[in-house]
Amino acid sequence: MQRGVAAGTSSAVPVPQTGNIVTQVFKHVHYENLAAGLSGGVISTLVLHPLDLVKIRFAVSDGLELRPKYNGIFHCLVTVWKREGLRGLYQGVTPNMWGAGASWGLYFLFYNTIKAYKMEGRTDNLTAIEHLLSAAGAGALTLSLTNPIWVTKTRLVLQYDAGVDPLKRQYRGMFHALGTIYRTEGIRGLYKGFVPGLFGTSHGALQFMAYEELKLKYNKHLNRPSNTKLDTAEYICMAALSKIFAVSATYPYQVVRARLQDQHNRYSGVMDVIRRTWRRVDILTPCCRSWH
Repeated sequence: MQRGVAAGTSSAVPVPQTGNIVTQVFKHVHYENLAAGLSGGVISTLVLHPLDLVKIRFAVSDGLELRPKYNGIFHCLVTVWKREGLRGLYQGVTPNMWGAGASWGLYFLFYNTIKAYKMEGRTDNLTAIEHLLSAAGAGALTLSLTNPIWVTKTRLVLQYDAGVDPLKRQYRGMFHALGTIYRTEGIRGLYKGFVPGLFGTSHGALQFMAYEELKLKYNKHLNRPSNTKLDTAEYICMAALSKIFAVSATYPYQVVRARLQDQHNRYSGVMDVIRRTWRRVDILTPCCRSWH
């Protein structure tokens, strides 16, 4: 059998083999990236979950009577503490730990694998766009696997007064929430907020792009090799700056995603959330002005 021999030539044209590509990609997989991301995600979630709860409750604030009214971050934290105790502040922490651990672990694994694959055989550094695309691809793969966990976290966090009266709980825990959502809403229910979540992959993409560029510029400024590892203080500073940049650029998607996943209100889709949220802000603006 002839294998891709061009007419008039004696050499065969190489045919790409899918198996070879998979092998080339998998040889760049380093599971320490998975372990590092997983442990970091779990630890940060345990420390910061109450603030995440506050963020989601403010994100879905749409004037419904059943929602508690808060004057600010500290008022929200104190109110939840007084009414529901420590359990209230850590409502939804289980899926948050699972989601953060899995997301960061998989994200680091996919991102570093894609980056190493692209760097194979190259002596120059990846460009900002290549870092951006690598991070976006890693984010999309991660979200496809973890979106149901984030839906359950949002639903559990928005069970108001669940810490006071267990009978008010629609969901008794992470696995009960997963089963209930699947039975009542199907796969579509578990993947609510997936579309804005895909846009949200730009958050991680922008963060990693900014981090890589900051590190590159910083090492160049100090006349160090571009691959020089940062010390702890340098790493924290670079990570914080890149995170602030990413959050500032992409926060609206988190509001849209949380509202789509909320069990207390119903939206027909992303544009419906944006339209109704914008309309409500437009209505409230004159009232807010009159308070000052």
